[in-house]
Amino acid sequence: MDALLRPEIVAAALGFLYVVLVVRQSVWCWPAGLVSAGLYVLVFFQARLYGQTALQCVYVVLMAYGWHAWSRGGASGGRLEVSLAPRRWRAGLALGGAAFAALLGALLAQGTDGAVPFWDAGTTSFSLVAQWMTARKWIESWLVWIPVNAVYVGLYASQGLYWTAALYAAFLVLAVLGLLAWRRSLRAPTTASAPEAA
Repeated sequence: MDALLRPEIVAAALGFLYVVLVVRQSVWCWPAGLVSAGLYVLVFFQARLYGQTALQCVYVVLMAYGWHAWSRGGASGGRLEVSLAPRRWRAGLALGGAAFAALLGALLAQGTDGAVPFWDAGTTSFSLVAQWMTARKWIESWLVWIPVNAVYVGLYASQGLYWTAALYAAFLVLAVLGLLAWRRSLRAPTTASAPEAA
């Protein structure tokens, strides 16, 4: 029974629940993600994945922001609907993500005993990009999550975090399903509120 209460397993279970609820556009994804991120701060610090540790700290803040945005960030302070990212944001996020990945990778390589600093930095940077886009309910977030999750599977498996690697393999599948589900909502925005009750 104690093994089932290990922080990695609890964090992975809540992380899985978070993504399932994001796909369904349920605002309850955010509290699940908040607790998962908090637990992963401990898990990744112990695994010497310092970029991922910092990422989870930022996720705690972004989860709180997403909770507010999805609840009150839409038209007239209502529920936020799925939309396309503004064109100016797409280029800016891509360039910003690449620049931050390079800078963070150099810092981790020179200043820490990080296990795989540049892979750690790249996934950290583009996870932040994807998470910001998710909080804004921009459909392109899934197009960032898909390759990021694929890299994460190998990264975590290489560090012996097999529960988390399995979780990110599931996230990869869920990201594809999320893209398809959000595309349907984008085409029919008046029906997008139905999953909220889930």
